[in-house]
Amino acid sequence: MNGPSSAVNDNKVRVSYYGPTGEMLASALLYLTCMAISLDADTNRNGVVQTNSTNKSKWTWGPDGKGAVLLVNCDRDGPSSGEMDSAYLHVRSQEDLQDMSLMILTTEGPAGIFENHKLILQVSMSDAPKLRVFHDGGNTSLSSYKHVLGSGKLSYTVECSGGKQQKSFFVEGLDFPDAGFEGLVYLNATLLEASGQSSPGTPVFSDTVVFRVAPWIMTPNTMKPLEVFVCSIVDSLGSNKSFLEAVRMLAKEANCKLTVCPLEENQYDRWIQDEMELGYVEAPHKLFPVVFDSPRNSGLEEAGARQMTQIVRDFLYAQKVQSPVELYSDWLRVGHVDEFMTFVPAPDRKGFRLLLASPFACYKLFKEKQREGYGDAALFEGLRKKRRKTIDEIINNKSYYRVNADAQSCIDWNRSILKRKLGLSEGDIIDIPQLFLLEESRVGASGAGAFFPNMVNMLVLGKHLGIPKPFGPVIDGQCCLEAEVRSLLEPLGLTCTFIDDFFSYHVYKGEVHCGTNVRREPFSCHWWNIVP
Repeated sequence: MNGPSSAVNDNKVRVSYYGPTGEMLASALLYLTCMAISLDADTNRNGVVQTNSTNKSKWTWGPDGKGAVLLVNCDRDGPSSGEMDSAYLHVRSQEDLQDMSLMILTTEGPAGIFENHKLILQVSMSDAPKLRVFHDGGNTSLSSYKHVLGSGKLSYTVECSGGKQQKSFFVEGLDFPDAGFEGLVYLNATLLEASGQSSPGTPVFSDTVVFRVAPWIMTPNTMKPLEVFVCSIVDSLGSNKSFLEAVRMLAKEANCKLTVCPLEENQYDRWIQDEMELGYVEAPHKLFPVVFDSPRNSGLEEAGARQMTQIVRDFLYAQKVQSPVELYSDWLRVGHVDEFMTFVPAPDRKGFRLLLASPFACYKLFKEKQREGYGDAALFEGLRKKRRKTIDEIINNKSYYRVNADAQSCIDWNRSILKRKLGLSEGDIIDIPQLFLLEESRVGASGAGAFFPNMVNMLVLGKHLGIPKPFGPVIDGQCCLEAEVRSLLEPLGLTCTFIDDFFSYHVYKGEVHCGTNVRREPFSCHWWNIVP
């Protein structure tokens, strides 16, 4: 048989039975009807659905891998804000449709075959809550897209007539990969032969296509910034107007859009970095940004709970393409890793540098200045309601040194982890001078906090860095801490802008990075081309 039948039983095979001496004992004719059925999606991951493709039921990673991609439809493309698109049982707009993955069911054969056969689409009970399938009714009206598979809809009978037909379906994801869900969902097209009114039918043929739900991907400081977010705040210490203006100027220098979240939206919560993480999802046909809403409902101190919640940890590991590196931050009062580390872009080596807060680097710098005769130069000079501290006082205070020696040992522990996990050498790391002090939280627990504005807690916009102004000892007309940081970072082509966040963020146990967030360009490498 060279192709699908044009009529029922239009092909036949004679079957003959012979005895031991070669005589024919019986003969029968077997009538055959050939049907072509193919369920296809973009398994080549090039943005095109190729019909009659092979190896559709197995998903493989890598540049030569196969398997379709499904996006979680978690944006808002509808005519009004409302809920996320995935919350609705109907297609809200043409833009909404573009977030879904096209699936095509092709059939070819005689109409008469469906007098005692039926073709159904199926999804398993376990996969049904993870997706939703819409059948294209064949016209431009949004109402013609019928919800046919998903929770409570495990099968759908496809109306078929004779000849060659193609029916389009659009599939949207509802859940990201997570604990207990590796991200794979399967859809089947099955031809059933009717075998009685009480029976669902006997399977004759089945075709399967597998989708992998696209992971949520984070973007690092090294990626190009597109948009900066910051909150407008007014409180008992005044507004953060000057801070906003400094961030505005930095964003302008970086040619980056600035979005200021007003009071009525931020509800007096300035910590926009801790509230959300900006990332994206990608399929061959579509990419869009996605916000990970952090599980916090209170201030920075309470939100910095000693460990990442198990739910978040499981979620990040399940994405597969960005395996988390677990660091030790329990020694900090707030407990956030941006209190002792960050990354900045660099033109050489690995394309970045790891910056680590370093108490010992700060003591080394201060001892150099003391030997040069500047022991009476002081931090916090000119700051209202803040007692100045001289270099001599800091160096001679043994209690300060013990706290910072402990902090340095904790940072060194993390240094070893990062070197091992990221394949770094000492040349990839820059030590940024920083001192810590021991603080107690409102619930009685103690931990380390920044003694002066924490310079590693910076805003990175390409080569433009917004660094917390440390208010260090002024020597020969310039802050020696600022001068040291410039000498470390400017040779990499970076521009250092020191931003005063003392009374708007630092006194509340956070800094510039904690009070800002950045949407960045996605990676140029497609996630499905890697092998986890």
